[in-house]
Amino acid sequence: MTFVGSSKSSYVKGTLFFLVIWAFLLYWLASSPAENVQDGEIMKRINGALRLVEDCKQRNTELRQIIDNLMSSTLDKKEAQNLIDKLEYKEKKHSIALKQFAESLHDETYTPHDDTYHYDNVILGSPNNQPLAEYEHLRRRIRTNTMEMWNFFSNEFGKLRSKLVGDKPELAEQIKNVLELGVEHKRSLINDQDRLRKVDGYEGWRHAESKDLSDLVQKRFNTMQNPKDCDSARKLVCKVSKGCGYGCQLHHLVYCMIVAYSTERTLVLKSKGWRYHRGGWEEIFQTVSDTCTDYDAVHAKMWPGSPDTLVVNLPIIDSLQPRPSFLPLAIPADIAPRLKRLHGDPIVWWVGQFFKFLLRPQHDTQEMLNNGLEKLGWKKPIVGVHVRRTDKIGTEASLHELREYMSHVEDYFRTLEASSNGTTVKVPRRVFLASDDFKVIEQARKQYPDYEILGDPEVAKTAGVSTRYTDGSLNGIIFDIHALSLCDFLVCTFSSQVCRVSYEIMQAMYPDASERFKSLDDIYYYGGQNPHNRRVVIEHKGKNANELTLKPGDLVGIAGNHWDGWSKGKCKRTGENGLFPLFKTIDDVTVVDLPTYSNS
Repeated sequence: MTFVGSSKSSYVKGTLFFLVIWAFLLYWLASSPAENVQDGEIMKRINGALRLVEDCKQRNTELRQIIDNLMSSTLDKKEAQNLIDKLEYKEKKHSIALKQFAESLHDETYTPHDDTYHYDNVILGSPNNQPLAEYEHLRRRIRTNTMEMWNFFSNEFGKLRSKLVGDKPELAEQIKNVLELGVEHKRSLINDQDRLRKVDGYEGWRHAESKDLSDLVQKRFNTMQNPKDCDSARKLVCKVSKGCGYGCQLHHLVYCMIVAYSTERTLVLKSKGWRYHRGGWEEIFQTVSDTCTDYDAVHAKMWPGSPDTLVVNLPIIDSLQPRPSFLPLAIPADIAPRLKRLHGDPIVWWVGQFFKFLLRPQHDTQEMLNNGLEKLGWKKPIVGVHVRRTDKIGTEASLHELREYMSHVEDYFRTLEASSNGTTVKVPRRVFLASDDFKVIEQARKQYPDYEILGDPEVAKTAGVSTRYTDGSLNGIIFDIHALSLCDFLVCTFSSQVCRVSYEIMQAMYPDASERFKSLDDIYYYGGQNPHNRRVVIEHKGKNANELTLKPGDLVGIAGNHWDGWSKGKCKRTGENGLFPLFKTIDDVTVVDLPTYSNS
């Protein structure tokens, strides 16, 4: 079977195309005066040319194979048309690649944007090339379950080894060797899963979808906060100074804005006399509204008021009655399908969008942040570590030694280095360390000389309880959170608000940063949240009084992950509390109908 204009002509076109590229490269290399170009630039261009030539050879082989298939007498019409489409697609891609390479020779800032292209070993693909939601869910579930499996086996083998060290040291040594090889298996699996995401051709869609969703939400926030007529606009008043630390106060503001968004009210901040900066929020960050910053206090009523109440004062989340369904961990119904496909933990993305709007720095604040990063000599890759000490320890959180944090930091870097193609490259060890105890930074530099520890002990000193409410302390905590959110990975304790805020802000910088953390204690939560449930997908029969017996479809209110393969929760069907394997459940995302600001 033959198709005119598709088989022989395509083969000729492919062969001629390959020869034209060779001629072009030879002409370019011969006509570029080396004396006018730096040696590094010459090598860069030659390497680019060689990569393109190698790609040409591979494409030419693929063209031959496709054409051979087209010439097969057993090929039906549908299969033939698919091959023709594939052939034309590959030729189009190749033409684009050549065009991009040619333009890059003359424009150092040129960035390819047509169809599928490569960037830092990532195949971005076309923004229109969308994955199935099931594929994205399954890809993330495989990663989560890989970590849960490692947590389980490493913990169980670790306990066995501890029991055998005294009586059977040889067996204990064997278990140690198994654990050492096991962690290499785990790193390789995680590395391969990350590479799968990078080369599956959907990264272009992930970036485009993330931007599109963020732009939509930010536009809605602007509409909400800048009504056409401020006098007649319904308002929600939020007092900034909740009686808690900076991270807690930031979460209070997000809660206020979530309520304002969900009730279609313009948020008005009452921030003068703020304990962190007496001049108010607006001297540090941009105003939350350009057109509506005042309200009629005389006619203000306490929450919930009524739909026609012009001004409502909002209490702190702990005192909110009645409690609406739209509080965290809920996400808007109209964007829920898109968001659940894009992101591994939709509520964190949703909270991150509020921070993106609220934490727009004033000029002086931005200068402080820029100067701080420049002073540190900021480079990537870098892991952010937040070590909370002082008033938290012994009350809200347990003490975790520095070595616990650093073991996970080292594991992250070794995972980066794990490669299945034999090209392992040593990754520089770099850490940004933030703490409210300056001694921790000095300790890290002394105990880990192979690491570049970025951090300022003087900033840590201002985070102490006695100096916390000063301008110097405020700048310090703003910078620490900003720097932590810019890191590639976070190691911290989610019992700390600073840690959770940094993680939430990070979500606005990637399509999905839900896996870029290691918490030494709590799972992610939002203070004052509504229940966090997981739905059972695999049956579990409890083997002792501590384990839950679960059936598919059951809801389990999760209380925490023990990071040893077991989580703690309450089965809603039986009312029992106990342990269960997290991998047998999936997150039950709360979805509520919220305003869409469709007239914006």
